[in-house]
Amino acid sequence: MLFAKKTDVVIILIILVISGLSWWGYQHFLAEKPGKAEIYYYSKLVMTVDLDTGDERRFSPPEDEQVVFHLYKDGSIAFESSDCPDQVCVHAGRIKTAGQFAACLPKGFVMKVVPAGEHSEGDADIVVGR
Repeated sequence: MLFAKKTDVVIILIILVISGLSWWGYQHFLAEKPGKAEIYYYSKLVMTVDLDTGDERRFSPPEDEQVVFHLYKDGSIAFESSDCPDQVCVHAGRIKTAGQFAACLPKGFVMKVVPAGEHSEGDADIVVGR
C-alpha cells in the first residue's frame, strides 16, 4: 500500500512552488515600498509615523503615556513598553513591512504598517507570520 501516488506528489510540489513564488514576489516588489505606521486607539486613528526618516526615537501617544513606542533607524517600529499584564505587544517585536501589525489589546492600541501615500486596491490588508 502506497502512502502517496505520483500525482499527489506533483500536486503538492506545484502548490509549494506557487506559494514560494508568491512569497518571494511580495517580499521583493510590494514590501519594499516606504511605509508609515498608523496607530489606533480603540479604532480611532491617533498618530501616523513616517518610517523612512532615518531617526531613532521613543514616544508615547497622549491617550496613554504608559504605552511607549520605539522608532528605529532602519525604518521599523515596535511597542517598547506597556503596563498591560501580558506584554504580548512588547514581545511582538519590530514591524516594518506593509501589512504587518502589532496590538496591545488591554490598552486599546493597534499599530499597523501601511504604504506611504495613498492606499490602493493592490495593497496588503494584513500580513500574518514572518
